[in-house]
This record gives sequence, structure tokens and C-alpha cells, in this order.
Amino acid sequence: MIQIIKTLLFSGMTIFIMISLIQFPDQALEASIRGLNLWWEVVFPSLLPFFITAELLLAFGVVNFIGVLFEPIMRPLFNIPGVGSFGWMMGMASGYPTGAKIAARLREEGQLTQIEAERLVAFTNNSSPLFIFGAISVGFFHDASLGVLIAVCHYTSNAIVGIVMRFHGRSKKKILREKRERVSLTTAFKAMHRTRLKDKRPFGEILGDAVLNSIKTLIMVGGFITLFSVLIKLLFLVGVTPAIAGLFKVALSLFSLPIEFALPFLSGLFEITIGANMITQITTESLLPQLILISFILGFNGFSIQAQVASILAKTDIRFLPYFFARLLHGTLASILTIILYKPLYLNKETSQTSVPASQASDNNIGNYILDLVTQNGALLTFFSLGIAIIILYRRNMKKQ
Repeated sequence: MIQIIKTLLFSGMTIFIMISLIQFPDQALEASIRGLNLWWEVVFPSLLPFFITAELLLAFGVVNFIGVLFEPIMRPLFNIPGVGSFGWMMGMASGYPTGAKIAARLREEGQLTQIEAERLVAFTNNSSPLFIFGAISVGFFHDASLGVLIAVCHYTSNAIVGIVMRFHGRSKKKILREKRERVSLTTAFKAMHRTRLKDKRPFGEILGDAVLNSIKTLIMVGGFITLFSVLIKLLFLVGVTPAIAGLFKVALSLFSLPIEFALPFLSGLFEITIGANMITQITTESLLPQLILISFILGFNGFSIQAQVASILAKTDIRFLPYFFARLLHGTLASILTIILYKPLYLNKETSQTSVPASQASDNNIGNYILDLVTQNGALLTFFSLGIAIIILYRRNMKKQ
């Protein structure tokens, strides 16, 4: 009976999309072009170098080198092997869906168990610093200082999700692990060397496979971006989105949030960029409601990105449900942190300076200078911050031993 319902549901959805495309061909074409331009101009050039580099680092054993060194950090915090640190750092630097791509590759190579891969996927798919500071804070809010608040709430709640998900699958039978050698550069180098020797492919083949695999993944990502861009437009044209937004008005009123955000918030649950842009276009007395909703949809990832992650995970035994649960948790925690940190990280700084409208904040020379530094060196800033945190945690761990 369940399978019959699924057949009717899937076929009905497909027929609905087909009829809508025939009924609104011009609007569907515009939405398709908009999604394709977003993929070609932003997503493809920004993610391709990261994907190729990740494939090469995996093939040459550098990930194993990092894994040995980071084992004392990743195991106590997130209950995953040290190789998971590579997915965490790359995911923070380049944004979604890099974390899922790396987790899937590590699982295919047997460096992670199914449960460990599910834990890793749960907290390595987050927004990049460039998107938070460049697109959200400056592009939409026209206020560079808001990027600090959004970024702190986003990445802190993401780390909390990772710590919570360390308990995922603990009821299952534990696998006996080999006794690990003392952490050192020598041990890490030996692990890297062994991994490189196992791969018998010549350098040219390794490089070619890295490029091909990366392009295949990005083409899939582009297809999902274009599909959801069209789907969001069609749902709005046929009146489905406004009807569902009516239900969200009730939910927003329960949380004392303006009901005008219902439709933009619903759009953000499908696609982050579109929803965030719509949310910032609504004028309110305080920025807090806007920031709460944007923090949630950034943590939730949006159904478009979730579909991309599901497609990547489908080739492995990594289940999608733990990732989806983590997205709800991430969005909720990010919203709560936004409420808590809004005054100390943003409001107090604004009141301590000369009163300047938020729309004119980007005109400030110091703000522009800081923005240029962040947007040009976002990845380096992320790695530097992670490095400091890891050194502190590592020293604490060594003292306990």
C-alpha cells in the first residue's frame, strides 16, 4: 500500500510540473535562466577548485596525514576519526555541498564507518564566509558589521550540532579499533605515504579523474539549482506557495514574528539566496526578526541544497535522515544564538558609534576596508581561526593525558 501511495505521489508531482511548464513557459524559462546563471557565474567557479583539490589530497594521502594529527581533536569532540577534520575545514571554507562530497568519498574509501560518515555530514554542510559577509550582510543588508553576528551564530551552532551528533548511533555495537600510535609528524607521514602507494594510478590519470569527478558533481548541483529555481516560480504562479504561506503566518505569530515574513521565509526554505533577499526587502523597526529567520534558513540549508546532498549520499550507505535532523537543529540553535548575541555583537557596537542608518553602513571607509579583507581572504581567515582553536584543544587534551 505504501508503495502504491509513493507511485501516485511521485507521478502526480511530475504531471503537475509538466502541466505548469506548459501553462507558464515564459516564466519557467526566466526562472531557469536565473538558476543557470547563478550556477555558472558563482557556484561552478567557486566550488570547482575546491572539489579538484579535495580529490587530489585524498589520492595523495594528505587527508590521512591530517587525520592522524587531528585524531586527538576530532574523536573527543565529534566521535569521528581525524580524517573528518578535512571535511570540516573544506566545508567551512567553500560552503555547501562540499562537506557531503568529502564525507561520501571518505566513506567509499572505507576511512569512515556508516555512522561516522553520518555524523560528519551532519555538521560539515554550512555556508561559506564569502556568502555570509559578501552576499548576505553587504549585498542584502548593506551592513558589513552584521556579517560578524551571522557568522558567529552560524558556525558556533554548527559546532554544537557536531557535538550533539557525536551521540548518534552510539547504541549500535561498537567496532573494536586498533591501538593507535602516538601522534607525531612521523606517524602522520607514514600514513600519507602508505595511502599514496596503494593508489597505482599514474599522476595524469589521478588528475584527470579528479577533474571529471568534480565536474560531474557540479553538473548535478547545477541541475538541482535550476530545477528548484523553476519549481519555486511555478509554485508561486499556481498559488500553492501563497496558500502554504498562510500556515506559516500562524507559526510566525506564535513566535511573535511579523507575519509579513511568511512568504519570504517559505521561499528561503526552498532556496536560501532567494529567501534571504526577499526577507531583507521587508522593512521592520528592528533587524532582529530578519536575522532570526535568515539564521534559520542558513542552518536549514534549503530543500535545494538538501536535494544536492541527498543525491551525493545516494551512491553510498549514508542515510539522509540524520542529516535532515541536524539541519533542523542547526537552524533552531542559530536562531536562538542570534537572539542572545544580537545586542552584544551588533546593537552595542551600533550605539557606541555615531548613529548611521544601516543602509549607509557600507559607505564607511573602515567598513569597506574590513569587508575587502574578509571577502578576499575568507578561506584563510577560516583556516586561521580553526588552527588557533585546534591548538588550544590539542594542548588541553595533552595536559589531560
